[in-house]
Amino acid sequence: MTTSVRRTPGWAKAVGSVVVVLAVLFAGLRLIGLPGLGDVFGEETRDRSGPALLESIQDISRYDAASGNFQVVVDLEKDAKYLPDAIRGTRTLYVGAGTVAAYVDLGGLGEKDVKVNEDRTSATLRLPHARLGRPALDPDRSYAVSKKRGLLDRLGDVFSDNPNSEQAVQRLAARHIGDAAEDSRLADRAEENTTGMLQGLLHSLGFEEVKVTYGT
Repeated sequence: MTTSVRRTPGWAKAVGSVVVVLAVLFAGLRLIGLPGLGDVFGEETRDRSGPALLESIQDISRYDAASGNFQVVVDLEKDAKYLPDAIRGTRTLYVGAGTVAAYVDLGGLGEKDVKVNEDRTSATLRLPHARLGRPALDPDRSYAVSKKRGLLDRLGDVFSDNPNSEQAVQRLAARHIGDAAEDSRLADRAEENTTGMLQGLLHSLGFEEVKVTYGT
């Protein structure tokens, strides 16, 4: 009597292998929740960054007299001309928070800008007007609220080296913050603080009258 051996089809073996792998994965996930076993399956973060390199040194002769904190909500939408948003298009809602410094440049002062009387009791200083520095976004307080992308944009993120880039909204947020700083009294506040600082310094040196003006 001949006994026939029934062979398991190849697809059945493949399905069985997948089931075994999934079972192991689910078992591992359940073990993570058990006390004492979280470290076995937990994630470990390692910083493999290289050392920071000094590229240049700049001498700073400015007095940072004031700083403003700003926040802006950026709603940036990009649409394709002949395609619906579900196919091609992006919309990002981003909260940008940052600071702008206002300073007075003291590096260009010459003899004609500082006048002192003979008995050194009175001084007159002429300074340039306060200027605003570049907006600096705070990454700890800036974040994307929502992102909507069309199908083609999502597919492009898969093959992109920098998916979901937020550079566009970050630049826009910095620009709006800079515009808000220009419209504020930040520069005026910087000049007031600089005047107070110089008057206090020269009074401590024996000057009785200190006058500070601003102009070109």
